[in-house]
Amino acid sequence: MIRSMTGFASGSGALTPHSWAWEIRAVNGKGLDLRLRVPDWIDGLEIALRKQLSDALVRGNVTCNLRMTRDEGTGTLSVNAVQLDAVLDALHEIEARAMDAGVSLAPSKATDIVTMRGVLEQAPQVDDVPALSAALQEDFATILADFNSMRVNEGAALDQVLRSQLTEIEELTGRAKLVAAQRKDEMARILKRNLARVLDNSDGVDENRLAQELAIIAVKSDVTEEIDRLHAHINAARELLHHGGPVGRKLDFLMQEFNREANTLCSKAQDTDLTQIGLALKAIIDQMREQVQNVE
Repeated sequence: MIRSMTGFASGSGALTPHSWAWEIRAVNGKGLDLRLRVPDWIDGLEIALRKQLSDALVRGNVTCNLRMTRDEGTGTLSVNAVQLDAVLDALHEIEARAMDAGVSLAPSKATDIVTMRGVLEQAPQVDDVPALSAALQEDFATILADFNSMRVNEGAALDQVLRSQLTEIEELTGRAKLVAAQRKDEMARILKRNLARVLDNSDGVDENRLAQELAIIAVKSDVTEEIDRLHAHINAARELLHHGGPVGRKLDFLMQEFNREANTLCSKAQDTDLTQIGLALKAIIDQMREQVQNVE
């Protein structure tokens, strides 16, 4: 099965205190161009992701983005003893002065004290970077599988389109062969008539040389080789589609050959019907080539 070079996949995951979101996109490309945007503080992650992508893909301009967020509210709460002592000393001094001044204060509550600045601290959680990197790589493998699944599905649709276009090219080539066979006798009669007319109206003309020139003209108007090569290209393209895999470059080369034969057919046609067939061939070949640009 062939695969398309275009594709998209996204997903998300989490490992406390981190959560993340993936996004992979790909468009057509002559080779494999990988562009990754991942956090640089996770050592070795980009290298590992590039290897996964390189092992799974052959062609395409691929962009991979990883967005990460950290839950800062997951750290351990602890009491800052130094700050607490300072707060208690301050409260004691305030209460003593209030008593001296004859001011009555309500008893202080623990809930009031812990809300004072610096008394309660949240200790930051230490990141386990190797574990995080392993979790990200494992999660990425799933996203990459989804991404390739989409490329396979698009490839299946491409396969149907290309096979349909090959059938149309085959039908047009068959019509060209029929028209060429029908015009063969007529072309021979025209050449003989022209030869007789030239000989009847020319003195001192080398008949052998003239016959050779007319024979060359006849050969140049013969499209048998072009039709045979078109059939060979059709078989080669179908064989590539049958085997599947990364055959985009080979199919693209075949499209150049298809186009070359169609151009030659038109230039040698010397017949309205054959010319129309040649132009129709060029049109469908051009459409097929556009589809081939999407094949990995």
